[in-house]
Amino acid sequence: NPEIELRPHQRNAVARILYGKNALLAHEVGAGKTFTMAAAAMELRRIGLCSKPLFVVPNHLTGQWASEWLRLYPAANLLVATKRDFERRNRRRFCARIASGDWDGVIMGHTQFEKIPVSVERQRAFIESQIAELSDGIAEIKAQHGERFSVKQMEITKKRLNVRLAKFADQTDKDDVLTFEELGVDRIFVDEAHYYKNLFFHTKMRNVSGIAQSEAMKSSDLFMKCRILDEQTGGRGTVFATGTPVSNSMAELYTMQRYLQYGELERLGFSHFDCWASTFGETVTALELAPEGTGYRQKTRFSRFYNLPELMSMFKQVADVQTADTLALPTPKVHLRNVAVQPSPVQRELVAGLAERAEAVRAGSVPAEKDNMLLITNDGRKIALDQRLADPALPDFEGSKVNACCENVLRIWRDGAEERLTQLVFCDLSTPKGDGSFNVYDDLRRKLVARGVPEGEVAFIHDTDTEAKKLALFGKVNAGAVRILMGSTQKMGAGTNVQRRLAAIHDLDCPWRPADLQQRLGRIERQGNMNAEVEAYRYVTEGTFDAYLYQLVEGKQRFIAQVMTSKSPVRTAADVDEAALSYAELKALATGNPLVKERMGLDVEVSRLRMLKADHLAQKYALEDKA
Repeated sequence: NPEIELRPHQRNAVARILYGKNALLAHEVGAGKTFTMAAAAMELRRIGLCSKPLFVVPNHLTGQWASEWLRLYPAANLLVATKRDFERRNRRRFCARIASGDWDGVIMGHTQFEKIPVSVERQRAFIESQIAELSDGIAEIKAQHGERFSVKQMEITKKRLNVRLAKFADQTDKDDVLTFEELGVDRIFVDEAHYYKNLFFHTKMRNVSGIAQSEAMKSSDLFMKCRILDEQTGGRGTVFATGTPVSNSMAELYTMQRYLQYGELERLGFSHFDCWASTFGETVTALELAPEGTGYRQKTRFSRFYNLPELMSMFKQVADVQTADTLALPTPKVHLRNVAVQPSPVQRELVAGLAERAEAVRAGSVPAEKDNMLLITNDGRKIALDQRLADPALPDFEGSKVNACCENVLRIWRDGAEERLTQLVFCDLSTPKGDGSFNVYDDLRRKLVARGVPEGEVAFIHDTDTEAKKLALFGKVNAGAVRILMGSTQKMGAGTNVQRRLAAIHDLDCPWRPADLQQRLGRIERQGNMNAEVEAYRYVTEGTFDAYLYQLVEGKQRFIAQVMTSKSPVRTAADVDEAALSYAELKALATGNPLVKERMGLDVEVSRLRMLKADHLAQKYALEDKA
């Protein structure tokens, strides 16, 4: 389409995909990754470097991807998977269409991609290699007289893999569908690749936050398919794209390298996580708020990087990192507004009750199936949002977060009546179930309608159960017919393009990952917004679980910002990023007294520095003796 001109960073990324090996487009949210990948696929086809590219995108974005591609290349020959294509009776026919057709691109959802099997022989070989790896690890720990707990955990994992291996002996129930190797696909493009971060790796580290001990089957499946393409194409068959490649922990950087740089990791001796971690990372023990919001505890996290320039130069062999400061996209200026509300007397009582429950769980006086930290955590988040989520019979507290949000939404709705400006309200908890039970969504809509907002101007993203309905709703929001749209990060995050008239977003609760806050902000801080300045509201209930969550997000954001930077990285990550400062400010608002936490943190830091000094002097004296 001659009317569309790609930006310089998009053209550079296309060139990188054409001339380089596997690639990761780590471009800022809203930087136009869809056009970049579509253009790369068409160019690869045009010059004969690829015959059949397969695009794996979030399930709800398949239709949007196809329409965007056809906007850029109106004559493209695309095959787009629908839900019906992957029903058991149709899957075989659809896979045959992929294999026999000459397609510029095949587009399917993440879950559909998982349903295309890899050959049994390859799956068996893959699991056998994992079992061999675990056996080596167990033997090594035993030889070093390591922790019995680590050995036990690895034995459990090995047993689980042996059960999976045994299942391959019985293939009677499998449908006779073409395997991935038989489709003729020689490139895969994976959009929102951070959804595949839970990839299996064995490690001797236990009980360290930031290192997942579980695996997701979809991640293992993708890893196998990446290895197949590496063998077929000489390490140039995979392109990942995500605005948040490191969304939660340091281990995700290693996971991305395993997908895209497996050969390079093996060459450098970093194919085992423990080797990689000992070269580039360090575990740090620090005091932090306890999840129930009262008191502090010690926690070990993977939170410090060393040798960052070397790590990033290796990572940037595949990663094209483009941050907001380098792109200078024409996006509106965002004003962050932190709204702190006081808890009600009932909320204070409920939080105190959580502390008692947590003590009972730690002391082991209640069975895990009756009460555990996960249940307490979820209850804590609900209490921080609205006391009626703990008990619907409780009264509506006038000073709650929901009521504070209602006032702001109403004011902006009135102020923007002439231009029909729109707003988004994000809330991951208390989504509407349709069973008449209390939820924050219906409560907020009822209050807005009672104050004069027409019911048709308030919509829930959860009411759209098909791709067509969702696109129709997005059109209404962009036109200003629907002026207040409510939804969760999962349903209203990546791929939601409703920025045309967007004046404000409201975060009613804090998500688990900084990436989710980034995705929320990316809905409004985006090209194509008619407003020059916009607002982002974040609501916090002081003295509740909000404090713990924002602390968690702050810690994660701090190191992510040091890795995903356009500047040359420091040798040791220690700086605080601007976004982290605003999270820290929120944390202080929620804790009530930030000085207590600061004092405890400083005590730990002083003792760490004393140990470092003692170690340094010991080394110095040893060297003097040698000399």
